[in-house]
Amino acid sequence: MCDKTDKLEELILEYEKLIYAVMRYFKNYPNKEDLFQVGCIGLINAYHNYDDKAMTKFSTYAYTYILGEMKKLVREDKGVKVSRGISRLYAEVERVNTYLTQHLMRKPTIKELAEFLEIDEWQVAEALNSTSTLLDIDEMQVDSGLDEYDALDLKEELNKLSYEELDLISKRYMEDMTQTEVASILGMSQVQVSRKEHKVLEKLKHQLIA
Repeated sequence: MCDKTDKLEELILEYEKLIYAVMRYFKNYPNKEDLFQVGCIGLINAYHNYDDKAMTKFSTYAYTYILGEMKKLVREDKGVKVSRGISRLYAEVERVNTYLTQHLMRKPTIKELAEFLEIDEWQVAEALNSTSTLLDIDEMQVDSGLDEYDALDLKEELNKLSYEELDLISKRYMEDMTQTEVASILGMSQVQVSRKEHKVLEKLKHQLIA
């Protein structure tokens, strides 16, 4: 029993930085200690369910479990705005999107929407994903060349994209559409899609190496 406890403690110490990194998505949540504790639970659950033969690195696998436990905690806390229904939240996001688009003269980013609504960015992304084909940030497969912290940074930068940018990247890299197919759906030319895609990828690259 003692050996088992020691092993779990070592596991938590080894991946403590990953837990704290995931906690960045819940900067508006007041009880950071509770977040860390449920993050540890997620990490341990991932450890018990992980298959050593899996192609996915453990850190990438554990990320989903840790984030899931934290989201569950926040949802169950009645003192946090996420207690509203997801459909209601989506309606609010759309209303704010229209307002900010007119005010800023451009599509707002997910970060700007979240700041206006005073909620976390992942909640905005989740509301959008509930009724659209936009990129599922939480379930995005991480390139094997990235470590867990680079992956978190990438997810964070994706959350800062506008609706249009995120939708284009989603169709190209999550739905595996060709530029011609995307152009047909979005009412653009293939050349326009290519240019916009290149621009978004360059933006992400610049932010990640900044």
